[in-house]
This record gives sequence, C-alpha cells and structure tokens, in this order.
Amino acid sequence: MAKRKRLTPPQETYLSAGLETKSMGSPFSVRLSATPPLSAAPIAHVAAEAAALNAAREIADELEAARAEGRMVLRLPLEAVEADHLVRDRLVQDDEEMATLVESLRARGQQVPVEVVDLGGGRYGLISGWRRLTALRALLQETRDPRFATVQALLRRPDTASEAYLAMVEENEIRVGLGHYERARIAARAAEMGVYPDVQKALRHLFQSASRAKRSKIGSFVTLYQALDRALRFPTAIPERLGLALAQAIETDPSLSARIEALLLENPAESPAEEQSILARALRPEAPPAETGPREVAPGLWLHRTGPARAPRLTLSGPRLDEALQARLEAWLRAQG
Repeated sequence: MAKRKRLTPPQETYLSAGLETKSMGSPFSVRLSATPPLSAAPIAHVAAEAAALNAAREIADELEAARAEGRMVLRLPLEAVEADHLVRDRLVQDDEEMATLVESLRARGQQVPVEVVDLGGGRYGLISGWRRLTALRALLQETRDPRFATVQALLRRPDTASEAYLAMVEENEIRVGLGHYERARIAARAAEMGVYPDVQKALRHLFQSASRAKRSKIGSFVTLYQALDRALRFPTAIPERLGLALAQAIETDPSLSARIEALLLENPAESPAEEQSILARALRPEAPPAETGPREVAPGLWLHRTGPARAPRLTLSGPRLDEALQARLEAWLRAQG
C-alpha cells in the first residue's frame, strides 16, 4: 500500500505576501507584489487598486470643490492679500476696539476667517475682514512672529462687483454696525465707480435687508455726503437727527451747501462737537436786519434794502424812475460784469 505523505501547514506569511500597502504616502495607494496570493485571482487586485485610485480621486475632487465654493479655510501670506481691492465702507477705526482685537489675536490666534476673491497670479482681493487683516499686520510688525505672517481666509467667487460690495457691507453690518454716513458713502462711491447705474439701485441692493424707512434715512445722508464730504472732518459722528435736518435743508435750498462748506473751511473744527455746532448754526435762519426805511439817494429816487443779510433785496422807487433811467441803470450793471 502506498505511503501517504503528510502535508505541512501553510506558513502565515505566505498568503499575506500577495498584497502590500505602502507605508508612506496616500492611505489609498496600493501596489501588487510580484507573487500574488493564492486565494484571489489577479483581476481582483486590479479592481481593488482601481477602486482605491477612484476613492483618492473623489477625495481630491471634493477638496477642490470645497476650496472653490468657500467651504475650505485657506492659509494665505499677508502680503498676498490686497486690502484696498474694494473701496472700504468703514471710515474710522475705533482704537479701543482694535486694541481688543489685537490682544485677542495675540492670545488665541485668528478664530474667524476673512473673505477674499482670487485675483490670479497668487494675489487675493479682500472682501471682508479688514480689521482682522489690519490687526494681524500690526502684530507681525510688532513681534515678527511667523504665526502672524498668514491669514486664514475663505475664497469667494462673487458673480459681479456688486455682490462683492454686498458681502463686505453685510459682514460689517453683522459684526460692527456702520453709521448712516458710512452707509451712504459706500452706496454713493459704488455708484460713482459704475458698480451700480445709480445711487438708488446701490441703496436697494447693498441694504436689501434693511427696512424702507432705514434706506430712506441712508438716502438722506447720501445728500449730505454729496454736498459736504470735502469739508467735513468728523462726518461719522453726525447724529441722525442733525444729518436728516441738514439733508432736508440742502434739498430745499441747494445754495445752502456752498454756504455751509465755506463756514467749515473757514473755521476748521477740532472736534466732532465743534463741527456739529457749526452745522447746527447753519440751520438756524438769519434774523432780518432792522428796518431803517427807504433813503433818498438822488432827488426823486429812493433806495430801500430789505431781507436777510445772506439774501438782501434792493428796491429803487420814486417819480424819477422812468424807462430811460431804468435802461441806463441796466446798462451800467451789465458793464460791472
């Protein structure tokens, strides 16, 4: 009878030698060993490798989509971000608030990303987050600490410039409310730059979440901005009531803006209170001069001056005021130029 040969048990390393994973690199990277395992057909290994590559590709595509859609926080060099990409809506910086922000960034780092738009060539335009960017730059200049050399940012892709301005305004409205003058200025400036066809469309788009009454008040401050921006030194401090009264007075009497501008330029204010006092005085009507009655300037001719000093009225009367005298007087006045 033939002698049966006893089979030896398989070695543990033999069956596992067919499929090897790379110890470094992507966790989805696999390679086939030179000796495939006995337990599976070669086609199974090809399928497994293809599945791993597809999974890695899907992850890469999802990461790129997250970046493009603004769902991924990027870390950008400070010098790559252009802070003046948009005309900023905030005119003044509260030193106390900025100091608080600087200390928060120093202690805890940046907690909220800024928003940027890709300008190409490794450059980014700031949409919102001007105060955070400014604070980080101040910290980098002060400490030279590399952790302040970059800014966390979300990439936005606004379809139009108007959408970029809307994003900036809304972010500031939520975090630190703008004043009426700042709101009016950014609407007027956006219209001046051609972002909107006119100021009314700028107001409706930029402040679409505001009530109609609030937009009306901002519109009144647009009148103030257009009339007095060159002369005002503390425009953001103008109270709502005073600003609305000034706008109404200027709309009623367009020549008033030139008189107020002259007052402000002749007497530069050193404080918001001083400037507001000048503006309030300009709103008060002038008292008419005391009546002195007509006076005889020539035999048979009387001259009478009436009305306020800023808009006087001269009346010439008397029996000698005939058509010939009127013609000579008109000719003399035209000659004076």
